[in-house]
Amino acid sequence: MAQNTHNEWLSPSGLEAEYEIKKSTQAKYRMEAKIPFCKIGKFIRYNRAEINAWIASHKRGVAL
Repeated sequence: MAQNTHNEWLSPSGLEAEYEIKKSTQAKYRMEAKIPFCKIGKFIRYNRAEINAWIASHKRGVAL
């Protein structure tokens, strides 16, 4: 059975909508190599699992 991979990738607009990271901040982070992304031609895409891991790696404080 084929796996649906459509929801595994986010556009910059999708990342902004779901994670509230503004497109201008995304562009800055991409230029500074601070955020994982894929660029194919002119299209930028973010892998949801990589973004979740990236966010988790920036977690601060003590977990309850």
